[in-house]
Amino acid sequence: MSVLQCMGRSLYSQDANMPDAETPPPGPRIIAYDLGHPLPALRPASPRRDWMEASPRRFANRCLPLTMANAHGWEIVGGVGFDAWWNGGDQPQDVVIRRHQPETSGRPLPLAHFGAGVLTFHVDALFRTDPGVALWVSGPPNAVRDGIMPLSGLVETDWSPMTFTMNWRFTRPHAVVSFRPGEAVCWMMPIDRHRLGATEPEVRRLADDPALLAAHTAWRLGRDAFNTALKVPGSEAAAAGWQRDYHHGRCPASGAMAEGHLTRGAARPFPL
Repeated sequence: MSVLQCMGRSLYSQDANMPDAETPPPGPRIIAYDLGHPLPALRPASPRRDWMEASPRRFANRCLPLTMANAHGWEIVGGVGFDAWWNGGDQPQDVVIRRHQPETSGRPLPLAHFGAGVLTFHVDALFRTDPGVALWVSGPPNAVRDGIMPLSGLVETDWSPMTFTMNWRFTRPHAVVSFRPGEAVCWMMPIDRHRLGATEPEVRRLADDPALLAAHTAWRLGRDAFNTALKVPGSEAAAAGWQRDYHHGRCPASGAMAEGHLTRGAARPFPL
């Protein structure tokens, strides 16, 4: 079978409501095809993490790169609660999986399909993306789960007629791992799969870019002064608690605002 045969119908084919010559094409798309039964729950990824909420004064939520990474994609939600544990062996039967309660959702349990302490969730959907766009598939970023970690994959969903699995690997034997219904078992985001190979790395001296050097120096000196004043009770820095230039997309030296700066996740929900 050729790649063209694998690709199937174009996202913009005539029977997929292809725009006419006077209408601009629609924006990038991700399509979830059902496999003859209901799709798993799909939702825009949450910026929240339990450990971040539990940090002193919830300070971890002030880190915009963290919250933006958390929310930069979609989650596939598990419909079954279960416990699983691994005895340290390399065979599939060395992982034991126990359902929390009798099955009513119609969703299957994960499997120990590969051995080597790997827990496999079958994703009951076929995803398609625009030409050149793949899906980066992993667990929710910055979500800490004791005893098990997500494995990441780059799936060429622009041409492949194949589904993918979401895999987690136990990090130590005899750790009981629990997943509850409604928890994300998979996280995915679109990525230009040709961008990395087309990117030319360079190394330059910061001194050769006077404007960037000045902006960086102003930020560094301002940060040092703020951190010093932060320790002084009653200071403006102590009252502010943290600097907000990056959060607001503002250059500390000039006050210029960054164009297109994002402060919250932009993933759109899948239609119900």
